[in-house]
Amino acid sequence: MAYLFTSESVSEGHPDKVADQISDALIDNFLAFDVNSKVACETLVTTGQVVLAGEVKSNTYLDVQKIARDTINRIGYTKSEYMFDGNSCGIFSAIHEQSEDINRGVDRANKEEQGAGDQGMMFGYATNETENYMPLALDLSHRILIELAALRRENKDITYLRPDSKSQVTIEYSDDNMPQRIDAIVVSTQHDEFDIDNVMLAKIRKDIITILIPRVISKLPEHIQALFNDNITYH
Repeated sequence: MAYLFTSESVSEGHPDKVADQISDALIDNFLAFDVNSKVACETLVTTGQVVLAGEVKSNTYLDVQKIARDTINRIGYTKSEYMFDGNSCGIFSAIHEQSEDINRGVDRANKEEQGAGDQGMMFGYATNETENYMPLALDLSHRILIELAALRRENKDITYLRPDSKSQVTIEYSDDNMPQRIDAIVVSTQHDEFDIDNVMLAKIRKDIITILIPRVISKLPEHIQALFNDNITYH
């Protein structure tokens, strides 16, 4: 029996991803200057505000506020009308030195006796649907947002885009689990207000179908390109 399968992706400008990228940038910078740094940090972002929290053991000092602002600006939050931008947002840092109790457990001269700083359980799988072994619907969702971000940065063919966006792709599978066609594509994005609502919606929909999707298709293998058709439902 045929069935539908949907996957979702969020852009670099989504609040969750902004927080992830700031935390990643902090870790990258600590390790760049001290490979033995121990870093556990969390980031929260909201309208006009960033909160950095966690604990660090390192021999280097970093300007964590500058790293956060540079990351936000690189993502594309550079204008005050976005209600969140790297130049003017407030940044509160509650990063402190790593607990001595934790440090004693994980930092040993003999690496064989070094303890774990945390525990976790993970699961997942690889699939041969795509060249990068990701599920097809998820891979296409990622690709759509990668091209959307490229169009935003180019600021030529589509000039009203803002950083936060999300995509969903629904694929129809046969009863033997083979992808047959793309059933639906959802693209939602922040954008400037450039006209009345129904005119903006029509313009955005047209640009998604005639500019964004063809760019995505052009970079896909032929057998994946064949899944695109005129019967796709766009939202």
